[in-house]
Amino acid sequence: MRTTQYLLEAFQAEGVSEVFLVPGGLIDPFLPAFASTNGITPIVAAHEGGAACMADGYARASGKFGVCLAIGGPGVTNMVTAVAAACTDRTPIMVVSGQVPTDWEGRGGFQDSSPATLNDVDLLRPITESSLIVENIHLLNHHLRASLTKMLAGPQGPVHISLPTDIQHGEVHLPWEKLDNAILEPRLADMRAFERLRGILCPSEPEKAPSRILILAGAGVEKSGADRDLLAFAERFEIPVATTLRAKGVFPEDHRLSLGVFGYAGHRSAIEAILSEDVEILLVFGSGLSQRDTLFWDRKMLPSRALVHIDIDPKVIGRTWHTEVPLVGDCGQVLRCLMEAYPGLHSALQQGSQDRRAWVEKIKSSGPRYYDDENTRSEAEPLHPARVISDLRRVAPRDTVLVVDSGAHRAFCGHYWETYQPRSYLSATNLGPMGWAIPAGIGAKVARPEKPLAVVTGDGCMLMHGMEIQTAARYGIPAIFVVINNSALANVWLRARKGGPVPAALTELPTHDWAAFARSLGLQSVVVKKPTDLQPSFEAALKSNAPYLLDIRCDKAFPTPVTPYGQAKKEWVDND
Repeated sequence: MRTTQYLLEAFQAEGVSEVFLVPGGLIDPFLPAFASTNGITPIVAAHEGGAACMADGYARASGKFGVCLAIGGPGVTNMVTAVAAACTDRTPIMVVSGQVPTDWEGRGGFQDSSPATLNDVDLLRPITESSLIVENIHLLNHHLRASLTKMLAGPQGPVHISLPTDIQHGEVHLPWEKLDNAILEPRLADMRAFERLRGILCPSEPEKAPSRILILAGAGVEKSGADRDLLAFAERFEIPVATTLRAKGVFPEDHRLSLGVFGYAGHRSAIEAILSEDVEILLVFGSGLSQRDTLFWDRKMLPSRALVHIDIDPKVIGRTWHTEVPLVGDCGQVLRCLMEAYPGLHSALQQGSQDRRAWVEKIKSSGPRYYDDENTRSEAEPLHPARVISDLRRVAPRDTVLVVDSGAHRAFCGHYWETYQPRSYLSATNLGPMGWAIPAGIGAKVARPEKPLAVVTGDGCMLMHGMEIQTAARYGIPAIFVVINNSALANVWLRARKGGPVPAALTELPTHDWAAFARSLGLQSVVVKKPTDLQPSFEAALKSNAPYLLDIRCDKAFPTPVTPYGQAKKEWVDND
């Protein structure tokens, strides 16, 4: 079997149904292979970076891995930012690039980026789990298996395989053997550390058992597929749950035990509870406790008795603060161990249930979940982004997938959009490349065609990756693109204006007609300027079952709901 078909059939066997690409000479052998491979659909993007973002969105929404294909050299360099975003958010994507024939290497061949010249293998190595070139057909099976394993097992991340065209034309005689789930889904937990945790939760003197226990759930819960385990554990023992922004949706945000998001764009209930002196035990599941997950490393979130940090990646445990119980393990496995633990532990946890129930009620009754809640009903023209996001949430079905770009709109979405299911709120939260959500949303919709999907982006993001909406139009992918059009790089403008008119002007943009741009590419579209037009416009977009863009004219001057984060940042800078 030809190498190209072998790879496509291997991807299909592992559960992938789409491959995102930009055709080019160095991957020409793949094009006929798509015609002869059942179960794999090629999606041609406008830009190689867009193809990689689509693979990223596909992986995040599906829980599988994404595949993108491009030529080496300029194709790979165009993908670097997207691959880096996948790296920092630990998204499994397979990057396959074409390369000049092995006997051309270093001889001045057109677009030669082999290890003898530009070396795009080395270029991607710092931002991938593995980056290698297959220069012998007999190594293809081995390299592919090793790459997929590194991509999917343990801390996940992108991988890269470079294929010279002579290898692409080669014949592979070893059949593909599907990867075993025992390798891809390691259910590991350090039982020695678990015993320490059990000792803290269930001390020998029952009256000293902690009562004020709180969970901070991170992306590791989603990657483990442990949302149901988390829900069962929290409900059984009445333990309140906050999530990081990256993990938004792993716990239903309308649940009685939900405190919402903690950290950047977080909710009042989560922030005030975790920063209070009430928390005795903080159970951190699957968060690296990054800057944004900790309100700029605010030490006030440290509990009075013990910080328990659970993560499959030991490198992130203890990098921020001393941890009383560092527990290396899969979030789901640890939660199941807690649910199956001996009766003494359960008795100790049950003992504090009534107090925690009253504690949660006190937190929630002390004020609204949202900061500046009145903005969700704003009648301002140009529109207030909080009103835009709130009206979209009122109209959109409960299971809508929201894909959020980088900019001021990220804060409004994180704060005012309520999410109820895992893999339903997608955003490149760590690197934050502008324009990512536009192609990522296309990949996510391809992965979950049965779910309504909206992309919230900005006019600055549209200038970077807006052309990818033509991919949605070309393939009839019914994604809704909500453009917060405020004629500025608003997040930067909010800071720059304090420096005077010149810094402010550098962050301002012309008011482009994105609705007209969308129509020129084959999408349905509308400009929205009045608050009363928001909900009818969203309803029309949802009913269209077609690619649809809403050009929503907003005011750039409205501050984002990140006051606690800003205060924590100021304290960090002042005390540094």
